Amino acid sequence: MVQHIVPLSRIGQISAGGSGSPSASENGLYPCGGSGEEDDLPAGVWNRIKDHPCYSEEAHHYFARMHVAVAPACNIQCHYCNRKYDCSNESRPGVVSEKLSPEQALQKVLTVAAKVPQLSVVGVAGPGDALACAEKTFETFDLVAKALPHLKLCLATNGLALPDYADRIADRHIDHVTITINTVDPEIGAKIHPWIFFDHRRWTGLDAARILHERQMEGLEALTAKGVLVKVNSVLIPGVNDRHLDAVNRAVRARGAFLHNIMPLISNPAHGTHYGLTGQREPTAAELKAVQDRLGTGARLMRHCRQCRADAVGLLGRDRGEEFATDKLSRVPAYDPAQHEAYLSVVERERADRRQAKKRAEAALVESESGPVRLVAVATKGGGRINLHFGRAGEFLVYEVDGKGARFVGCRRVDSYCRGGKGDAEALAGTISALKGIDALLCAEIGKAPREKLAAAGIAVSEAYACEYIEASVVAWYLSLQQTEALAKTA
Repeated sequence: MVQHIVPLSRIGQISAGGSGSPSASENGLYPCGGSGEEDDLPAGVWNRIKDHPCYSEEAHHYFARMHVAVAPACNIQCHYCNRKYDCSNESRPGVVSEKLSPEQALQKVLTVAAKVPQLSVVGVAGPGDALACAEKTFETFDLVAKALPHLKLCLATNGLALPDYADRIADRHIDHVTITINTVDPEIGAKIHPWIFFDHRRWTGLDAARILHERQMEGLEALTAKGVLVKVNSVLIPGVNDRHLDAVNRAVRARGAFLHNIMPLISNPAHGTHYGLTGQREPTAAELKAVQDRLGTGARLMRHCRQCRADAVGLLGRDRGEEFATDKLSRVPAYDPAQHEAYLSVVERERADRRQAKKRAEAALVESESGPVRLVAVATKGGGRINLHFGRAGEFLVYEVDGKGARFVGCRRVDSYCRGGKGDAEALAGTISALKGIDALLCAEIGKAPREKLAAAGIAVSEAYACEYIEASVVAWYLSLQQTEALAKTA
């Protein structure tokens, strides 16, 4: 069968149209999910998140974050966590290659800012808890804010100590806070968190879970009352809290959470966590998507999370942390704000072009017949474009497309196929498994062997949209499929 490609230039010939995105609700809560953002939000809120790669799905294509590992201690134990230091081969929260003092953190931030113009956010996410090491965390933020006031400040916490520090967080203009809340039921919480350390003593069982829950809710309410944007992370643990996350979503939404991020449990036995050593399984990609879809009417959902290390640097999904180890920082280069300003100008032009391309693509759908929802994976190295060779991809972004348009729905991590200039058969098999349920893959280039293996697995592959914008390309592929299927019916 001949494949009929709908070129992006054809979409460009059709004028934009259709209805706009929904506006922000009157009660201050925001519509959930997807990447419809600027039109969904009050201008003041949009300006606070538009360059934050974790709070804006669109921003994660353009902007980088860095985490500084100044908070090694933790005040709770989680069955999915095992903090590791001097570790470079695990990509998950709680892991760092080195611990930093606030002064070392500042030197590292200055170096990254001078060399990575995409940097917009500095955060403390452990490797323990940012507020269990509160003085180091706040000292770090004070140093960074004084040296580089344009950077956004962000912290992550389990919430146990949060009520004690809500005022200090707001006073320092730490505008983005992430709280990990896995349950609002102490019975379930006791299965996830075996102990906490609170009020100078260790608590276990239901008592620990009840205290943690009460403190998390109190802290969340305190922050949102002060106008801080709060993201809630929840770890999806099959058989433990998977059916309970609806209740978590309702509770955090009622208390003003800006985003809800459902993250899959990581339970590789090699990581040494309780869940990993006891055989607790991870959710499948389909299970994760089903829960996210089910919660689509609650708080806004974050679907582009990469579960970053506590020393991550760079764009989400393209970590550069090893480049900036302290033993490689011989001297701190001078920071030139003009480089960052120039980059912001480029991003604004790209954003405008990408939105117009998306509108033209959605307008073209109006003239097509409605078909079933399809899932399309894309290979990208940033910029909102399909600009990465299949063999170099360590992850694929997944978009859902139908007659209403293309929507970002998740990310599938893989081991890169090309290693040392050669294809790795085991990695390819893992990629095909990770892409289960995907209808098509769009990339800049791909070799003959992986193309044939993917096709045999029922995954169509196209290089026709290399270097084009993602959403417009996904829609163009969908229109091509519609055209091909229509021709097949009349053949």
